[in-house]
Amino acid sequence: MIRVLLADDQEMVRTGFRLILSAEDGIEVVGEAGNGVDAVALARSLKPGVVLMDIRMPQLDGLEATRLLVADPDPPRIVVVTTFDLDEYVYGALRAGAAGFLLKDAGPRLLVEAVRAAAAGDALVSPSVTVRLLAHLAARPASRMPALPDPLSPRELEVVRAVARGRTNAEIAAELFVSLSTVKTHLTNVQSKLGARNRVETAAWAWEHGLVQ
Repeated sequence: MIRVLLADDQEMVRTGFRLILSAEDGIEVVGEAGNGVDAVALARSLKPGVVLMDIRMPQLDGLEATRLLVADPDPPRIVVVTTFDLDEYVYGALRAGAAGFLLKDAGPRLLVEAVRAAAAGDALVSPSVTVRLLAHLAARPASRMPALPDPLSPRELEVVRAVARGRTNAEIAAELFVSLSTVKTHLTNVQSKLGARNRVETAAWAWEHGLVQ
């Protein structure tokens, strides 16, 4: 069962999300918060697997609440949900350690997919945001590939490129003819070598260094 905490200052939004998610098998909404302070407190007491976090909230905004929770010993997976389709929020959310970024008008299907992806250790970003974000990174001159203390293996580079193209773990396993557990192991190793907290940061690293055309 995926336990979800909803953090949004608009009660109508929380109600809508709760109705959508509660209708899904294997998902349970365990709490709601109307501000960032309550969101952090409830996340620490209820221990949800996933937090849907609004950005603009009173007392403490969603980005700072995300930073606080990600620093905990056993943090939840946080998907930032917002109406603000602005690059500064996208980068801010990802730098804060969010596992996904979703626009509120993305629709019920993507909302459910974002929760399931986050719970599974994947990250989902709204397609419109993903396309613009990656195009922005690709338009810049590629940064020189850093000399990593522990270089990526050829297979790990293949996994990184697949992640940067938005492939799920299952799709990567099928493309490379390996097991799902092997893909997860490669991703764990890659993130450790890159110092990346999640697959979105891994994808951004690949685009920034010209690994994806």
